[in-house]
Amino acid sequence: MPSIKDSKCILIIGSTAGLGRALALSILALPSKPTVIVCGRRQERLDELVEAHGTDGRLKGFKLDVLADRASLKASVADVVQQYPGLDAVMFMSGIQHEYDFTEPESVDLDKVVDELNTNYLSVINMITFFLPHLIKVGKAGQPSFIYTVTSGLAVVPGPWVPNYCATKAALHSLSLTLNAQLKDQNVHVVEILPPLVESELHDHQGKREVLSKIWMPLDEFTALTMQELKSNDVQIPIGSSAKDYETFETGKLDAVNKLYEGRKAATQRK
Repeated sequence: MPSIKDSKCILIIGSTAGLGRALALSILALPSKPTVIVCGRRQERLDELVEAHGTDGRLKGFKLDVLADRASLKASVADVVQQYPGLDAVMFMSGIQHEYDFTEPESVDLDKVVDELNTNYLSVINMITFFLPHLIKVGKAGQPSFIYTVTSGLAVVPGPWVPNYCATKAALHSLSLTLNAQLKDQNVHVVEILPPLVESELHDHQGKREVLSKIWMPLDEFTALTMQELKSNDVQIPIGSSAKDYETFETGKLDAVNKLYEGRKAATQRK
């Protein structure tokens, strides 16, 4: 299977800070010299990033808010495809995380629940649907195309303190498995990254940065490990402590999904 080394133009949604920013700059540094489009809702961060690292013209910026309505998301996808017709890969990095205590149900902020669901899952499935006509066309023309989803080790073994976050990542994990099965014959390759707890702004609003900093994986280490795996032909990439849970609970699942899908196709064709 092709890998990120074969990508010529990649859009990274949610790449103005944290994991997304670090991966964007590492991908930009690949010897294959791809065009990297950093994407986020804060124009000033996009401008700063491109100004600091885009001296050779391969780093571009594109403003997009994943919480925009469906019509706006569709229009943004159309705009980026029009501006960058060579786009062959999209990586979805955006994510938010909130803690909820259902032993005190009156404390659960359902508006935050909805925002978390929209950011971590619904916006992703919407944008994947809007990008796929272009990516399938690219794949059929002979250039491998890629969808990179970023879930979490918590998609495999949920952390009860962030129940909705885990549910959204589990949904994206399941979607990644099924899209992998459906799209593999279209030369569209679906790759899922499953990070552990990583140094990130994701946790700043929780007021627990000092505590978590004692146990999380440093961002530089995560980035190096992830880039190493992205250069391989693996379609699921559990990093650090996520790898142990993945091995325990997920071994063989992708093969089972593909077998189920192929069996269903064969049965349908016989009718």
